[in-house]
Amino acid sequence: MDEEDITEAQLIQSIEQLCRSKAEEFHLIGYEHVTHSDIWDCISSKYEKSGIPPLHQLVNDIMSLKATQFMNFLTLSAYRGSRFD
Repeated sequence: MDEEDITEAQLIQSIEQLCRSKAEEFHLIGYEHVTHSDIWDCISSKYEKSGIPPLHQLVNDIMSLKATQFMNFLTLSAYRGSRFD
């Protein structure tokens, strides 16, 4: 199945599941309040200027996200006055 064969709904569902998996991973190391939406906000913030990258890069970025990177994102978001205040 090629990337072109995937519907937008299937793509969104797959990305959401990857973000849920990463949030569950963070729960296991003590970050109980992290949601899949928080993970997506962190990952997608990297693409604000350049746009969404190819699927393989997106998957890699989600699966390789480290807790320290996520916490840096939360800290910067708090300074900028995001919903994480």
